[in-house]
Amino acid sequence: MLSATHSVAFSGIDVIKVRIEIQITKGLPSFSIVGLGDKAIAESRERVRSALHAIGLSLPANHITVNLAPADVVKEGTHYDLPIALALLGAMGVLEPESFQNYIVMGELGLDGSIRPVSGILPASVAANQYEMGFICPSIQGSEALWSGNDTILAPENLLALINHFKGNQILPAPEPVKPESVQQTLLNMCDIKGQESAKRALEIAAVGGHNMLMVGPPGSGKSMLAARLPSIMPPLRAEEILEISKIHSVAGMLKDGQLVTQRPFRAPHYNASTPAMVGGGLKAKPGEISLAHRGVLFLDELPEFSRQTLEALRQPLETGEVSVARANSHITYPARFQLIAAMNPCRCGYLGVAGQECSRAPKCAEEYQSRISGPLLDRIDIQIEVPLISPWKLGQIEASENSETILKRVLRARSFQKDRFSNIPIHTNAEADGVILEQIAQLSQEARDVLIHAADLLHLSGRGFHRMIRVARTIADMECSEQILPHHMDEALSYRKTYRKGE
Repeated sequence: MLSATHSVAFSGIDVIKVRIEIQITKGLPSFSIVGLGDKAIAESRERVRSALHAIGLSLPANHITVNLAPADVVKEGTHYDLPIALALLGAMGVLEPESFQNYIVMGELGLDGSIRPVSGILPASVAANQYEMGFICPSIQGSEALWSGNDTILAPENLLALINHFKGNQILPAPEPVKPESVQQTLLNMCDIKGQESAKRALEIAAVGGHNMLMVGPPGSGKSMLAARLPSIMPPLRAEEILEISKIHSVAGMLKDGQLVTQRPFRAPHYNASTPAMVGGGLKAKPGEISLAHRGVLFLDELPEFSRQTLEALRQPLETGEVSVARANSHITYPARFQLIAAMNPCRCGYLGVAGQECSRAPKCAEEYQSRISGPLLDRIDIQIEVPLISPWKLGQIEASENSETILKRVLRARSFQKDRFSNIPIHTNAEADGVILEQIAQLSQEARDVLIHAADLLHLSGRGFHRMIRVARTIADMECSEQILPHHMDEALSYRKTYRKGE
């Protein structure tokens, strides 16, 4: 007898519908699973066998073949346990195959027949809604599946409850929605930072335009404090961004208690992080740090300490907003539209230019240390600023500065000024503008153009650097609600373009 149901495979955060077919035929007793499954799927045989035994059922002494179609798509994970068990029950005659054929099914089986949580519930439920199909998932993840808007969701605690539901012996209760968490006032505040007014101004520009930023300064100058407070002055997430970010975190298995991600991500990986951990991939092809930072901030502290290979892997995502992971039998693409905020010391000892504290090898130590960052990577960072030390005498005299709420109001005003401009353009920040779009939105006065061309020649800016300065100047003009880029906007943008090389 042939029985079938459906589940999904993941290619990045994209969902591919998978048909699980089971046929029981005469022959030597065996249980074969075909269709390019991984080790977890191969081990599914024993979990399914034990789960059925726990509810008083035994596999027939026949040849059982499980086919996961399409057979040329790589399939990974334990979420195929439940659909395999369900299709097997149909083939054994325990359930009518027609009762569950119009469902997408996901769930890992325990040896006692319980249904355990798996990754990727949210994007799978969204896909089921698009296919106009119902969705079956573990009970603990029913509230997560509800965010898709699918109104046919079954969330059983165990296999027996699901069988009884389809046989009409009981009705599974509908999963309960959870209320979105209110925005917690736990974000660090800009008023904690005394002094560093130029750095705070640069951080505000970065928040308005979505620009990448590099801070260079001695230890203790406040670079990490500044970076950690950037999310507090960034605009709230739009609804489509919340769903997009939550789908990434769902695939990574990081959504908790059925809650969506409602605040901009802030990821700060250690410099020992491997390249697969940073960009994604590995054995299970999970999203990396740059995808988990999508629509948020990726903070790289001690930038030169990261491996050269890891840093160079950031070049493509910084330009395209996505990362492609090439594997032996497939290519996987994850969204990666993050805002890079990096911090570094000017040299290995950290005190280049600080009287009485720099080492005896200066400036050679600075040349060696800064050369770990390639020119092409630096060229992709729009704002590069120095963050000097503040003496204890001045630190004690500086009064409290503006709080994040005040700065956020200015950021939102500038974003509102941009809104009409981007209404018919598929971008949301000036940092995303390129080519023809940049020419459309950036109207330079003749004086501003002369300033840019003269400075580009003097600073030997590349074509990429040339256009990135226009983007930053466009953002500064937006903060003044100016339709045209004026010379003083360009002057300020160019002041943030310092190339750190050879101890300069």
